[in-house]
Amino acid sequence: MPIQRALLSVSDKTGLLDFAQGLAARGVEILSTGGTAKFLAEGGVPVCDVSAYTGFPELFDGRVKTLHPKVHGGLLQRRGHKQDEADAAKHEIPCIDLVAINLYPFEQTVAKKDVTLEEAIENIDIGGPSMLRSAAKNHKSVTVLCDPEDYQGVLTEMDEHDGDSTLATRERLAWKVFHRTSQYDAAIANFLNKEQVTQKTFNISLPLCCELRYGDNPHQAASLYGNFGDYFAKLHGKDLSYTNVLDIQGAAGLINEFRRPTLAILKHTNPCGVGSAEEDLREAWQKAFETDKQAPFGGVIVINRSMPLSLARVISEIFTDIIIAPDFDADARAHLQKKKNLRLIQMLPTVSEALSEPIIRSAPGGLMVMDPDPRALGLEDLENKVRTKRPPTREELEAMRFAWRVVKHVKSNAIVFAKGGATVGVGAGQMNRVQSVRLAAWQAGERARGSVLASDAFFPFAD
Repeated sequence: MPIQRALLSVSDKTGLLDFAQGLAARGVEILSTGGTAKFLAEGGVPVCDVSAYTGFPELFDGRVKTLHPKVHGGLLQRRGHKQDEADAAKHEIPCIDLVAINLYPFEQTVAKKDVTLEEAIENIDIGGPSMLRSAAKNHKSVTVLCDPEDYQGVLTEMDEHDGDSTLATRERLAWKVFHRTSQYDAAIANFLNKEQVTQKTFNISLPLCCELRYGDNPHQAASLYGNFGDYFAKLHGKDLSYTNVLDIQGAAGLINEFRRPTLAILKHTNPCGVGSAEEDLREAWQKAFETDKQAPFGGVIVINRSMPLSLARVISEIFTDIIIAPDFDADARAHLQKKKNLRLIQMLPTVSEALSEPIIRSAPGGLMVMDPDPRALGLEDLENKVRTKRPPTREELEAMRFAWRVVKHVKSNAIVFAKGGATVGVGAGQMNRVQSVRLAAWQAGERARGSVLASDAFFPFAD
């Protein structure tokens, strides 16, 4: 059966006018609501307002527009079903064969820092999801669209299949609708329950961001879901792998600890050198690189200032997999982009929002959710907990703060030796904490003299 009647009601009007004109040109009667109806009429599309169609006005400042039997009955009635057809005839409910609906922008609204609860509530769509679900349930007969990307494909199919879409397309579009409405409901539930770590159920629904080059190993497939692009932008280089994303996450978390110009070098998410400077990032690079001159090869470098050409030239002398910075000076970027295997990642100002989100990890049969750990160690924290006869000097306290910020991001058992705004030795991932100390001390050598030691947990025995 050809599509004869369509209902269009959207917030995002991308491509809508062309789509509606295409439907009208194919003889389809168009129903619409409020602002959408006005938009179509101004565009020269013949349109019938839903209120005129149902004989019932919009109520409560537009909160009730389409919640009416003539709308949902038109969507849900089964074609060829005798009782449904009898009910439709008795109550004068014509079929609605196509709906194109996208929802109030709830996710975008609650993403604003200053959003109020009232604003969020008013952007919870009720009629839209209801119509989408009704149409998707009856996709055997109804074409349902929630994405402007699908408009042209449906028009093309109508030309090729006597004015109708194919069942295969309707099935695909119905799946897309249920996926979208579940994602929408999850966003609402998560916003209204701020205590996500302790809630009775944990809802998560994320769009596919991209397919990754591979997982931990080349034979493992991997994908990235969510809004990674809101926080990081790849400016140059090959597609990211699973381990690349982990490295970027670890690097961002580490560099976010520092306010002074700082550079960190990481390998497999572990810091292998960190340095801070008063102004010159080349000094920070030298401090970080001196920690371990072999580990940086093939590693990740992150800075918390724009990348200058002077630093780019120094860094480009060794093989690096990823460089991350808030920005890249034009000449620095041009210089680094000469290396085709190097990935350049811009860390956007919004990254602090991502670092404040709950930490989620898979577990057998489910997920574990944990609060992030944004707490920074202040000088007063250290000064109030002195357990030795001689209190530390101001310089030693600053070194302790520096070392503590780094050791927080080293895999346990974790040990960091530091002094003068630089790591001099890092011991990571040893099952025996004493062995981590030995590893860091061996790495530091003579530079360990006058340094401080930070440990991510206590020493249980006298050794």
